Amino acid sequence: MNHNFRPTRYRLQSLATGNVFDDTGWLLEAPGEQQPTLIRAVYDNLQLDLLDEQFGLYRFASWLPLNRILTGSSAPVTYKSKGLAAHLGLKNLFITFSGWWPEIGAAMPTCSFKETEAYAVCGRMTPEMAQKVLVVASAGNTARAFAKVCSDNLIPLLLCVPEDNLDALWFDKPLNDCVKLVCTASGSDYFDAIHLSNLICGFPGFYAEGGAKNVARRDGMATTMLSATTYIGQIPDYYFQAVGSGTGAIAAWEANLRFLSDGRFGSHKMKLMVSQNEPFVPIYDAWKAGSRAMLPYNDDQARRDVEQISAKVLSNRKPPYPIIGGLFDALNDTAGEVLTVSNKAADDAAKLFERTEGNDLHPAAAVATASLVQAVADHRIDPEAVVMLNITGGGEARYKKTHKLHYLKPSIIFAADASEQHIRKGIGSLRW
Repeated sequence: MNHNFRPTRYRLQSLATGNVFDDTGWLLEAPGEQQPTLIRAVYDNLQLDLLDEQFGLYRFASWLPLNRILTGSSAPVTYKSKGLAAHLGLKNLFITFSGWWPEIGAAMPTCSFKETEAYAVCGRMTPEMAQKVLVVASAGNTARAFAKVCSDNLIPLLLCVPEDNLDALWFDKPLNDCVKLVCTASGSDYFDAIHLSNLICGFPGFYAEGGAKNVARRDGMATTMLSATTYIGQIPDYYFQAVGSGTGAIAAWEANLRFLSDGRFGSHKMKLMVSQNEPFVPIYDAWKAGSRAMLPYNDDQARRDVEQISAKVLSNRKPPYPIIGGLFDALNDTAGEVLTVSNKAADDAAKLFERTEGNDLHPAAAVATASLVQAVADHRIDPEAVVMLNITGGGEARYKKTHKLHYLKPSIIFAADASEQHIRKGIGSLRW
C-alpha cells in the first residue's frame, strides 16, 4: 500500500487573515501572525477522491494532510439505523460508528475514533521528525490510540495522562519501548496533564502533537463526516456528538465546507448539536451566555465537577472554543446548539443503544445518544430530517471479553504542582 503513495497536495490557510502558505513540516500556527487562530488545510483536490476500502482510514487521503500512510488503520463505518430510528420515530437516522464491531466492518482495536486522529497525525510526520519524541496529553482514549499507532509503527512517543485515568490505557499486546508514559498524580485532571505536556515540549528533543491546532488531527476526525456524507449521498441536516474540546465538531464543520466546494453532496450546512456531561458544562455555559470567551471556572470546582461525570474524556477546561475558526465560530456558522446530559440520561441511552442496535457504547457516545433522545422528545428534530449520530467509541466491552489485556504503566508520576526543574530531571532520566 505504501509503495505507490504520493504525499497529499495541500497548502495551509490562516482563518484570521485568509493568508495561504506552504506547510513547512509541522506548522501549528500561522507564521508571523499574533492573533490566535486555527489554520486550515486547503487541498488541491476540491472533490473528495475515495480510495478502496483496503486503505482503511487512508481511503480519504485526498482530504488528509499526509506525507506517508501507515499500516493497521480502519475507517469509521456509517449505516442506516433501524432499531434506534424506529424507537425515536426518525426516518433517516444514520449512525457513524468508530470502534469494535466486526459484523459491520468496524475494526478499531482501541474502540475509539481517536484512532482517526492518530493515524492522520502520524501520517503527516516527515522522516526527519523520527529523531524527536512526540508528546501527547490525554484523558485516556487519545493516549490509547496514539500509543497503539506509535508502537506499531516505531514512532517515539511520550504520553501525559492523569493517574486517575490509567485504567484507559489497555492494549491487546505489550507496547514497544518507543512508547512511554508519565502521569500527573491522583486528584489531578486533564488540564494538569496538558500543563505537564506543555512544559515537556519546551525541553530539547520533544515536540507537541498540537491538539486542535494540528490540521491532521482535525482532518483525521473529519473522516467520520466524510464516511457519513459519502454513504448517505448528501450532507446530513443534523450532526450529534458529545464534546470535551469540540475539536471533532469543528472538524465536521470544516468537512461540511469542503463538501460545499465539492458540489456533489448538497449546498447546506448541517446543524451542529453538541453535548456535554453535567455538571461539567463550560462550553454550554459560554454558549448560553453568548460569550466567545470561556467563562471563569474555579480550578477546584472544575476538578470536583470532573469527578462527578461518567464521560471523563469530556473534561477539557480550555477547549478551542474562543479561537478564530474554533467551536464558537462553528456553532455560529451552522446555527448550532449545545445540549447537556446527566449521567442517568447517558446510562439510559447506552442501554437503549445496546438493546436497539446491538453494541455497547463508550460514555461519551452515550452522552451524544442521550442528547439525540432529548432533542427528539423536545420536538426539535423533524422526523424526516437526515440525522448523523457520531458514535465516537464503542464495542469495548465486547472487545475486552475476547482479548487478553495489557496495561501501560507510568515511568514517572509527577505532583500536579511539580517544579519545572523536577520535571526536567525526571524526563531527562528516560531513554528512547
